[in-house]
Amino acid sequence: MALTLFQNATLFDGTSPESPDGISVLVEGEFIKEVSDTQITAANANVIDCAGKTLMPGMIDAHIHVYIASAQLHYPSAPMTYVAHYGAQFMRHALACGFTTLRDVAGGDHGLAMALRDGFLTGPRFFYGGLAMSQTGGHGDLRSPDIPTDFCACGAEHQGFTILADGVDECRKVAREELRKGAHHIKIMGSGGVLSPSDPLEYPQYSEGEIRAIVEECERQGKYTAAHCHPDEAIKRCLEYGVRSIEHGTLMTEKGMKAIMEKDAWISPYFTVLSLPFEVVAAYVGPENVDKSKQVIDGARNQIRILKESGYDK
Repeated sequence: MALTLFQNATLFDGTSPESPDGISVLVEGEFIKEVSDTQITAANANVIDCAGKTLMPGMIDAHIHVYIASAQLHYPSAPMTYVAHYGAQFMRHALACGFTTLRDVAGGDHGLAMALRDGFLTGPRFFYGGLAMSQTGGHGDLRSPDIPTDFCACGAEHQGFTILADGVDECRKVAREELRKGAHHIKIMGSGGVLSPSDPLEYPQYSEGEIRAIVEECERQGKYTAAHCHPDEAIKRCLEYGVRSIEHGTLMTEKGMKAIMEKDAWISPYFTVLSLPFEVVAAYVGPENVDKSKQVIDGARNQIRILKESGYDK
């Protein structure tokens, strides 16, 4: 296998409190073969001088949407050829920023994974959940309340990066279909969200039977179920019904954190909004969603404290 030798690097390993200089790292194929604070000699190696630069492990983005270009989430309004090119650009940019693994939790699909596999584009390792599952009127239902019901086809309607599915049988069938298409996990909408027009953030979604059916289908294939949840009630009921991963959790209290720890589950919080001026966030989500955004931002600040004080490392 090909050898690559990184020399004279400042090394950040992600765990040590210090980042020493003058480090050599020898990579064979896709594996690190040797790390040394002295010069490594390797015949036929491609040598890269890292003087003045930092070498570190690739980062992982555990919650992304490669196809969502804006808050206008109904992407079928754009040709899928356009959407695919956007996703490819997203992947290249993520890799250039140092992310070597992406976990897509709504929208990312087998087609993009195939393009990566066959070398049609360059990007990080890619784990995708396909279309996220939402109940009618849930976080994945992007229709305005003004749209009459008879303007919408019934049953498993595709809503951009999500799919609407109601009832145990329909949920089971949709989960099986996404798993058939290679999904590494299934994501459900377990509570309201900022960009959906019909549901308050604190509104728990999906019935016990629906959630358990989806979880069962995932577990039979060695996969897991993730859930978009903001408040404690949504977090606790999803975990009780077998969900393994909580996405966001911005309105959680210590009770929600305790439920996550007791179930040995994990949480993927969302702190991006805290790094942006509120004017930027407000412009992105639109005036109709500003109040929800304020709730999420205030909740995320409190969530940082809760996560830190819990000592939980998942």
